[in-house]
Amino acid sequence: MSRRIKKWVLVLVWMGIIFLFSSQNAEKSSENNKFIVYMLNTLGIDINTILSGNADFIIRKAAHFTEYFILYFLLYNALKEDFYFTPSTIFALIITFLYAASDEFHQSFVPGRGPAFKDVLIDTSGGALCMMIIYVKANLKKILSR
Repeated sequence: MSRRIKKWVLVLVWMGIIFLFSSQNAEKSSENNKFIVYMLNTLGIDINTILSGNADFIIRKAAHFTEYFILYFLLYNALKEDFYFTPSTIFALIITFLYAASDEFHQSFVPGRGPAFKDVLIDTSGGALCMMIIYVKANLKKILSR
């Protein structure tokens, strides 16, 4: 299997993982967050106290952000095989946004879940942060190689 195909397979697998998480009903999704709170408590970190009782909300939003940070990275990595740097970064962000929007639409069909444009923005901001890191790294590399 070629390197290009492997990169696109990783993108599709990650999109599938996001889809599976989004397919969980509200109760199952909440259980995942409680597990993370439990694990942190086991490590001696009382995340609910630290976050003033907002741990569930912040964990859910951090998960959104992180899922799409990773998606952006995988998309950029696949797209750079066929495009120059700038188009790769832009196309990856556009696809990240579109997938986030489609994911929220998908959630409108999941019991106890619903679409929220703020989640699309959180998801896209995960991709945007990844894009900025890639951009800064590329420019630092150019500056340091002079």
